[in-house]
Amino acid sequence: MTGQPGRTGRGGGQAGAGDLLALVRTGRATTRGALQQATGLSRATVGQRLDRLFRAGWLREGAGGPVGSPLGGRPSITLEFDDAHAVVLAADLDTRHARAAVLSLTGELLAEHSGALAVEEGPDVVLGELARWFAELLEKAGHRAGEVCGIGIAVPGPVDSEAGRVVQPPMMPGWDGYDIRGRLAGAFTDRTGAPPVPVLVDNDANLMAYGEQRTAHPDCSAFVLVKVSTGIGAGVVVDGAIYRGVDGGAGDIGHIRVGTEALCRCGSRGCLAAVASGGAVARRLAESGVPAASGSDVRDLLAAGHPEAAALAREAGRQVGDVLATVVTLLNPGVLMIAGDLAGTPFVTGVRELLYQRALPRSTARLEVVTSRLGERAGLVGAGALVVEYLYAPERVEERLLAMGV
Repeated sequence: MTGQPGRTGRGGGQAGAGDLLALVRTGRATTRGALQQATGLSRATVGQRLDRLFRAGWLREGAGGPVGSPLGGRPSITLEFDDAHAVVLAADLDTRHARAAVLSLTGELLAEHSGALAVEEGPDVVLGELARWFAELLEKAGHRAGEVCGIGIAVPGPVDSEAGRVVQPPMMPGWDGYDIRGRLAGAFTDRTGAPPVPVLVDNDANLMAYGEQRTAHPDCSAFVLVKVSTGIGAGVVVDGAIYRGVDGGAGDIGHIRVGTEALCRCGSRGCLAAVASGGAVARRLAESGVPAASGSDVRDLLAAGHPEAAALAREAGRQVGDVLATVVTLLNPGVLMIAGDLAGTPFVTGVRELLYQRALPRSTARLEVVTSRLGERAGLVGAGALVVEYLYAPERVEERLLAMGV
C-alpha cells in the first residue's frame, strides 16, 4: 500500500475489496472494526466491500473473538479467508520425471501423482499428459474441474514469467519460446470441459525456493535455495518475493565458468553444471563402471551408502561451495538451502568446507546452511502459492469480482 500506512489502497486511493481481503488473509485485520481502523473507511463502506467478498465465497465468519471492552459486550466476529471455494493445480517437471498435485488455497496437498515423463518428448506430449494427470487427480481428490482457479507449473529452465515461456533452456529441447500457458490451459479444457484458467510458469528452483521460504523460513528476508540434480540452479526470495532478474535469468549458477574444459549441455565449456551436477557425477560413476545415468541414480547410490558416489558428491559439493562463496558475499542471505538429488551429507559437507573457507566471515556470521524441509514437494507447494498470490492480489481481486458481476 502507498500513502499513509494501512489507510489507503494501492495507488493512494481508498482501500478496495481486494485490500480488505489482503488484510484478512495476512491476519493483519480480522474483524470489521480492525478493518475500519486499518483503512480509515467508514463502517458502512467496509460492510459494502465485505459483502462483495462474501457473495464471491471468498470470506466466511469465524468464531467470536475476545471482548474488546472491560465493560463486556458481545465478542467481535472474526473474518476468515474461505479456502474451500476453489482449488489449485500444480506440476513440477524434471528432465525425466514429473509430479502433479491438487492443492487447497492454503497449500494443503489434496491429491498427488508422480511418474516418468521426459521433457525431451516435447511440450505437446508432456503438457497433454499433465492435463490427463490433472483430470485423474481431481477425481481422486473429490473436486470438480470447475473448482480449479489456476494452474502453476515449474520447469527446469530459465523462464520469462511475464510471457510464460522458457528461454533457451539447455535441458529442454524443443521448448524454447513455446506457449506453455496456452497449451496447458487448452489441454486442461479439452480434457475436462472446464473453462480456461490462468496458467503461471516459473523456473523450478525459483518455485522450490518460494515454497520452502514461505513454509519453513517466513521471517527470512533474503533466502537462497540451490537445487543440484541433473543440472544446477538457484532460486532467490527477497522480502517474500521471487527475484528473477530482468528477464528470468537470475539464479542460473550452473553456467558460471569454473576454469575447466568440460563440455556442458548448454554447448559451452567450463560450466559448473558440467563438473558438479548430478548428471556430471553420474557420468563419472558410469566411466568407472558404476551404473548411473542421472542425478536420481546418484541419489539412490548415495542412499545405499556407495563409497565412490559419496566421494564424488563431496567433491562436487566443494566445487559448488566455491561458487556459493561469491553468491553469499553478494546477497548476504540468512538461509542457504541445499536441495535436489545430491542434497545429502557428503555434498553438503563439501559445500560447507569451501563456502566457509572462501566467503567473508561477515557474510556467513548469521548464515544458516540447511537442507530441504519439503523435499520433492517443494516445487508443487511453491507453484500453488504462486497461483494463489497472483489471483488474490488486491488489484486482481477487483478485476475478478467485476468479471463475476459481484
